[in-house]
Amino acid sequence: MASPNSQALKLLKRTAAPRRRSRRRTNAQVTLALVIIVFFVLLGAFAPVVAPYDPDLADGGIKYLGIGEQGHLLGTDEQGRDILSRLIWGGRTSLIIAALASLTATVLGSVLALVAGFSNDKVAGLIMRTIDIMFAFPVIIIALVLAVIFSPGTPVVVLSIVFAAIPYVTRVVFAEVKLQRGREYVEAAESLGAGFLSILLREVLPNVIGQIVVYGTGLVGGMIVFSSSLSALGIGVQPPTADWGRMISEGAKVIISGSVHVALLPGLVVLLVALAFNWLGDGLRDVFDPHKRKAGS
Repeated sequence: MASPNSQALKLLKRTAAPRRRSRRRTNAQVTLALVIIVFFVLLGAFAPVVAPYDPDLADGGIKYLGIGEQGHLLGTDEQGRDILSRLIWGGRTSLIIAALASLTATVLGSVLALVAGFSNDKVAGLIMRTIDIMFAFPVIIIALVLAVIFSPGTPVVVLSIVFAAIPYVTRVVFAEVKLQRGREYVEAAESLGAGFLSILLREVLPNVIGQIVVYGTGLVGGMIVFSSSLSALGIGVQPPTADWGRMISEGAKVIISGSVHVALLPGLVVLLVALAFNWLGDGLRDVFDPHKRKAGS
């Protein structure tokens, strides 16, 4: 008859194994995401060196070349431009826009959430009702209005992404700040006479920064897709600047001619990079979540 200690040991091993497997899957997911992101970032950073052709160089004599034909590894588009070169240069544009806009929205949304979470009901209500109003506006309409005011281009994409993302960031961070406000360490700081800014910056912010980083990282992936959709509609990055969204839009017009790869390749790249940022966000969530860290230990 097995002793209680041996039975407990077997039970512990059975419960620990799934946790180890989950940890390994998370680590592999984060590693793969980082490899993909770093790969495309480096491609964009060294685009002048690694791109085999000028991305804007058109040649009507080599339109719609297939993959690998005449020295063009991924073929050419409807203007005879090298698709690989445009993907490399387009990543430079798309990643900078998505990262810059996501960072701006994350910072502004977090500041609003921190202020609302520790203000009186009147100030908090004003901030959160404004956020609700922003939720109500269709982002495409906002983008069209901005395009009329500033003319289509990169500023319209950045401002539209910021406008679209701020309400989501604010809501997520506000919920976490309200949760932290009722904790003992905040009450202790208040009883010791700590000021408003001191409590926010020294007590609350370090405890919510993990959630902010996680959400902000995952946001980049969604914003890459959103900025690509704006460019595809013609109100984002303007030609001849290479951009993944515009490549998809231009390629979609010629799919019927049989040149599926012209639109499929940039679409797959957008999907892959967006998924990589989402995987990274999920992995960081596991790292910053204290309950999961305890469960995995």
